[in-house]
Parts: sequence; structure tokens; C-alpha cells
Amino acid sequence: HQQASSQKPKTLDSIICFIKKKKGSKLISLFLLFLPLLTVTILSGAEQAFASDKTVLLVNGHNSTAGSGDGGMSSLRGKKQRRASGCNLFQGRWVFDASYPFYDSSTCPFIDGEFDCLKFGRPDKQFLKYSWQPESCAIPRFDGAAFLRKYRGKRIMFVGDSLSLNMWESLGCMIHASVPNAKTTFTKRTPLSSLTFQEYGVTLNLYRTPYIVDIAKEKVGRVLNLGAIDGGAGVWKNTDVLVFNSWHWWTHKGQSQGWDYIRDGSSLVRDMNRLDAFYKGLSTWARWVDQNVDTTKTRVFFQGISPTHYEGREWNEPRKSCSGQMQPLGGSSYPSGQPPAAGVVSKVLSSMKKPVFLLDITTLSQLRKDAHPSSYGGDGGTDCSHWCLPGLPDTWNQLLYAALSM
Repeated sequence: HQQASSQKPKTLDSIICFIKKKKGSKLISLFLLFLPLLTVTILSGAEQAFASDKTVLLVNGHNSTAGSGDGGMSSLRGKKQRRASGCNLFQGRWVFDASYPFYDSSTCPFIDGEFDCLKFGRPDKQFLKYSWQPESCAIPRFDGAAFLRKYRGKRIMFVGDSLSLNMWESLGCMIHASVPNAKTTFTKRTPLSSLTFQEYGVTLNLYRTPYIVDIAKEKVGRVLNLGAIDGGAGVWKNTDVLVFNSWHWWTHKGQSQGWDYIRDGSSLVRDMNRLDAFYKGLSTWARWVDQNVDTTKTRVFFQGISPTHYEGREWNEPRKSCSGQMQPLGGSSYPSGQPPAAGVVSKVLSSMKKPVFLLDITTLSQLRKDAHPSSYGGDGGTDCSHWCLPGLPDTWNQLLYAALSM
């Protein structure tokens, strides 16, 4: 036994030779009888070896092979993990790419002036020439015509604040660039706007609701109700793709604050910790999704926290803001880390029963201090909150496209 184990045969020919030496002709006949089964076993092992070489896609920490049916999207949650052998679409760096941008702002009829930086005189154009490169995989280039064919007769709805508007207009422009002669119907209203590509029956909706939860007019004034979500919920149901977003307005104070009081259960208060309020409001939204959305028919995404660049100390330039910035930060991490609101989003998503897919755009957007309108938004102020179009939101939509396609 010891001698045999030290001379382990490694191929079919060597196995036969080995048996001849050790056991004689009878065992050879028995071996040949079971040869087909042995061959299948060896081939099966080879297939497993090839399968192990497939790129593992990690989106929000849940893995699947690149060849799997849904890319593992059905199991995505808010918690993140890192694996050396895997690929996280949201971990990477910005690289110069001469093939960008996806479209020309002057030929897209859907862009608001506040995002049309070139129209309002931005002199540099290098900010348009960057693509997002994940560390160990490639994301598919956006194909608007393929998007329309895949979602023929369906509705995609963005629900949230002006960052949702940013992303909605971006997707409209990206698709329009692929089918510039397609007939469209474009309607902007409050709270519900729509863009329909008529030949395909594909509708992109925007539902404006900065806090997602309700603001009601009461005797005391405008009341932000952290436990109610009745205002637009009926409109959101039965949509094929839902992309939610909130946070930007939760930080506003003074005249830009959207409410006078907060209703927290039975309590009516003038103010409270904004992160606590955001957590309670987002938890109300999470319960609504768990109880009302059929995720076998509707894909649900959360857009992630879009950062601002008013405070240069965050990236080690304490006297700077987004004004005058002309290139992204290098590397794959942001010096000051993720904002606390991103942790709130992850906490809420990880507690949900239904699968909600986080487009974890925070870090990759933090690296783009150069991509804001700054003083080229047409209103005379300095905007380090929103994003130029073409620009960063096109990457958000490319990642959405990748998530929907895998």
C-alpha cells in the first residue's frame, strides 16, 4: 500500500501501465469496463477547474460567476465585503478615456440648465473624458438601443430629489444618443415627469419627493412625518424598475429646509438629529417595499449617497472647493472616508426582507471633485452638490445598466 501510494498514476495511459505491473490482465478488463465512468469523472473535474477561473462579480458583497443567469442580483443586500478573487463594480479608479462622453449636451433636449455646464461657459472639457474602471473586471459600455429592446413596453422610475433628476435626465440623454431619430414624448410636471420613447413603449419616469416619506400641511405648518409614505406610493407600484434616492434635503436648514416640524410617532418636534431622522424615514420606506413590492416583477435599486465637495479639507485641500477643479482624485479611496449617511443606508438595506440593490456610487463620486457645475450652472451660485451633464451621472446609469444586464 505504501509503495503504491508513492507511485500515484497521473494519466489514463499511466493508470493502465500501473495496473499491468501490479494486478495483471483480469484487473485490466475490469478497469476497461469502468473506463467511461472514470473519463466522465475526469472531465467533470476539468469543467470545475475551468468554472473556478470565471470572473466572480461582487456587487455589494454578494458573489456570482459571470456566466450565471442573473449575476447574483437576486441575493444582493446592503452589506459590503471584499474578496481578492472577486470583482466589486464600485471599487476601482477613474481612467482617461478618449471615447467619452456618451453624448453631446447641445443635442440632448432633456437637460436642465443647472446641469448644462458647457452651455453656461465651462471652459475645460477634460472632466468629460474619464471612465470608471473597476479593479478586476470591465463594465459593459452602455447601449441605448439594446436597453430599449430589452425594456420594450416597460417603465423605469426614479424616485427622490434633484439627484434623481440628475440621473433621470442623464439616462434620457444616453438613450437618445443611441436612437437620435426616435419619437419621444417629454413631460415635466411636479411631482411626476415622464419621457417616453414611443416606438418602443419605454417610459422613464421621475417622481420628485426629496424625503421619500410624506410632508403634510397641518395647522402648525409643514410637517415631515417620519412614519408615513402614502403620498406617492400608489404611483410607484407596478413599475418594472424603481430607483430610489434620498439624503440631500435631510441636511438643509433655515430657509432651504423643506419642513417646519417633524412628526416622530406621537411626538411633534421642531428638530432632531438629522441622521436619526433619516434612519427612521428610510426605515419607513424599507417597510413599504417589504410589504408592497413584488420583487419577482419589479427590480428595486437604491441610488446610494451622492457626495458634495464644498469642504476641501475632506481631500486634503482645506482652502478649496469644487470650483476650478479639473481632474479626479487618483486612487480608489477618499481621504475622509464615506459620509455617515452611507452607513445608515447600509444598515437599513441589510435589515430588509426583499432584495434591494444598492448602487454604491458614493466613493467613486467622492473622487470626482471636478465634475460639479460649480459656477457654470446658470444660476450665479456655486453648486458643488449636483453634477454636470454629460458627466458623472452617466457612470451611475452605466452601473445601473450593468446591474440590470448581468
